[in-house]
Amino acid sequence: MSKNINPYKDSSQGKKVQVTQMFDTISKNYDGLNRVISFGIDVKWRKKVVALVRKADSDTILDIATGTGDLAIALVKTGASRIVGLDISTGMLEIGKQKVRQKQLGNTVEMVLGDGENLPFENDSFDAVTVAFGVRNFENLEKGLTEINRILKPGGIFVVLETSVPVKFPFRQGYRLYCNYLLPAIGRLFSKDKVAYRYLSESAAAFPYGETFNNILRKTGFIDVENKPQTFGVATIYVASK
Repeated sequence: MSKNINPYKDSSQGKKVQVTQMFDTISKNYDGLNRVISFGIDVKWRKKVVALVRKADSDTILDIATGTGDLAIALVKTGASRIVGLDISTGMLEIGKQKVRQKQLGNTVEMVLGDGENLPFENDSFDAVTVAFGVRNFENLEKGLTEINRILKPGGIFVVLETSVPVKFPFRQGYRLYCNYLLPAIGRLFSKDKVAYRYLSESAAAFPYGETFNNILRKTGFIDVENKPQTFGVATIYVASK
C-alpha cells in the first residue's frame, strides 16, 4: 500500500475531503500552473494515453479524476461515442464543463460529479477507463482500483498516467530537487492554496510507482499489466486489462 499523504496536515478531516477542498481552491489557475510546472510535457503524455485508448477501439470511456477535462476532451479523438469525465471537485468540473461547451462537445463528453472510489455505474459499463494524475489522490488506492475493475468491461483497457521517480543518475537527484524546492515555490507564488503544491510533490514522491504499482493492479484483478516510463521516468503510463 502507498503511504497516505494528506494536503492539510493540521486538519482532522479525511484525505478525500481535504483533496476535494484543495482542488476546489486551486481550480481557477490549475491549468496554467500545470503547464508551467511540467514544462508543457504533460500534453505529450496525454496524447500517448489517447493513442493507447484509440488503438483499443473503445466506444465508451470513463476518465476518472478528470479535473478540468483536458484528457476527457482529448479522448474525443479516439472516435468514442460516449466519454464521461468524473471528478470529486465541483470547482474543477465547472471549468471542464465550460471547455466542453466552448468546443461544442456536449453530445459526446459528459462531466459528472462523483467519487472514484464509489463509482455510480453498473458493472461492466465501459470499454476503457483512464486516470491522469489522479490515483495517488485516492484515499484507499486498492478500493479505487477494485471499483475501476468492476465497471470496466471484460477485455477492456485501463490506462493510468501518474508521476513516478527516475531511477538513474542524475535524473533522480534533479527530480528530488525539483519536487522538494522548485515545485512548492511555484505553488506558493501563484496559487491561492499555499500547501496544495507541496502536497502534490509529496504525494508524487510517496506513490508506489513501477513494478510496485503493477503488483497492486494485479492484486485488484487486472491482467496484462505493463508500465511505460516517460521522460527519464518522471511519469509513467500503466496499461492493464480485465
